Amino acid sequence: MTKVLEAKNLVRDYHVPGSLFKPARTVHAVKGVSFSVEQGKTLAIVGESGCGKSTLARMVTMIDAPTAGEMLIDGETVDITRQAMTPKLRRKVQIVFQNPYGTLNPRKKIGDILGEPLIINTSMSAADRKDKAMAMLKKVGLEEKHYARYPHMFSGGQRQRIAIARALMLNPRLLVLDEPVSALDLSVQAQVLNLLADLQDEFSLTYVFISHDLSVVRYIADEVMVMYYGEAVEYGTRDAVFSDPQHAYTKTLFAATPRADVESIKARLARKSAA
Repeated sequence: MTKVLEAKNLVRDYHVPGSLFKPARTVHAVKGVSFSVEQGKTLAIVGESGCGKSTLARMVTMIDAPTAGEMLIDGETVDITRQAMTPKLRRKVQIVFQNPYGTLNPRKKIGDILGEPLIINTSMSAADRKDKAMAMLKKVGLEEKHYARYPHMFSGGQRQRIAIARALMLNPRLLVLDEPVSALDLSVQAQVLNLLADLQDEFSLTYVFISHDLSVVRYIADEVMVMYYGEAVEYGTRDAVFSDPQHAYTKTLFAATPRADVESIKARLARKSAA
């Protein structure tokens, strides 16, 4: 199977300038992380807030350059400090953020929002851009009548569908999903996760799925990487990591996650009554 993304010992440091009372310091956000994702598969990156998940996402999407290490997309080394971002390279990787309303321009209609990536990165005509936007709205479960509406006229789940549609307008090879369902209700989460699974099957998409919700990760991931203070402390198939975690932090993370099945709820109530 083709490796769409490969990372080798990625490091990201941030320099924090000093002040009158504090000396300058360096924050080691990501410390030598390596992983790869095959075409059509999903790598889930999990961990607590501040563990380096989103920093890693910014490097994968070429927003930030790694301080050290190497990243390859479709077998080609990518270094944004030495090479300009070409439209071809930009089309390969897209991102969907946690808060869709914060990423959609409230002054633009949905059709304009979906067409904007095509204006910037392609030479498609206005008619072709509209046709593609209409088709993509249907792919994500919306209707053509939504083309002329504004973001505030949609629910949170619908706005996230629009954000997903925009990310797919350029036919990317890799989609980075940074907490894409954490701001949604449980029933809407399930709908969006099912949509992502269907789109992955249809377009053979590759996902890097960032989340702290282990139930979501267990549903969607093929492989799981657990991060702790900028390091990858556990990395393996979903079944292996969930059934037999090796690192102490992974075990603690799983133990701290509430289970929603009936037996677990009864057990918690029994412990509470006994206490």
